[in-house]
Amino acid sequence: MKTNILDKIFENSTRLIAFSILLIVAWIFTVLFQNSLDSMQGFGIDFITGTKWAPNLEKFGALPAIMGSVISTFLAMILAIPLAIGVAIFLSEIAPEKLKSPVGVSIELLAAIPSVIYGMWGLFYFVPIIRDIFGGLGIGMLTAGIVLAIMILPFMAAVTRDAMNTTPDILKESAYALGGTQWDVIKDIVIPYAKAGIIGSMILALGRAIGETMAVTFVMGNVHKISTDITAPATSIPVTLANEFTEADTDLYFSSLFELAFILLIISFSIISISKFYFLRKSRRA
Repeated sequence: MKTNILDKIFENSTRLIAFSILLIVAWIFTVLFQNSLDSMQGFGIDFITGTKWAPNLEKFGALPAIMGSVISTFLAMILAIPLAIGVAIFLSEIAPEKLKSPVGVSIELLAAIPSVIYGMWGLFYFVPIIRDIFGGLGIGMLTAGIVLAIMILPFMAAVTRDAMNTTPDILKESAYALGGTQWDVIKDIVIPYAKAGIIGSMILALGRAIGETMAVTFVMGNVHKISTDITAPATSIPVTLANEFTEADTDLYFSSLFELAFILLIISFSIISISKFYFLRKSRRA
């Protein structure tokens, strides 16, 4: 009888915690939506398609910030994915036992570094390098993408490594027995078996990259302009919010920043949901 009561308490407690997560997400959506109403009613769809951001004229267009967020995140993922998979392959299949532990711990420690430190490091190290190679100020989406790639690398590498380590030894030994090389085993056995975990690591990294604020604020430039030059100063939604939220001195300005945050939440939620419920489910079925 006592065991049944404890089981019921545990079951109801976990159910309450699960529903509370849904309530918190709904609450966040509601707060952002309510505070965005003035901007939505004042600008409509022009807020998303507009390119001019002039608080002194009370004209707000979010397209440069949206484009900056998407492009910098895309650059970060392009740079980080091959590095993370390479590190994971090395740690799970190639590295000797003496190296696996120190290298693995070092990779994981990168995740513990505060984002503001990454931003300062990028400002004083990568900005001069980009400036010397491409000219200009060295501040822009490319620099932001590099800093973001380094930030999300430990998440992707650690999760991918753990997924690869779940590959049964009998599968790899069978492949070797049939004459497969180490590359054949990695390519045809380990990576397909760990596909779901690899995609999951990308989803986690994507969620971290698209919403990162402090590190990107140092190296982005906060220039509300759409440019085809990825090395030119630009802005993103988190950068705009970080730099201008305390400066909002009118209701419309304040509401426009909230609508920016609402758009960022929708973009993040949509991308991660599509990735999780389509690509991840598809890979698991395969």
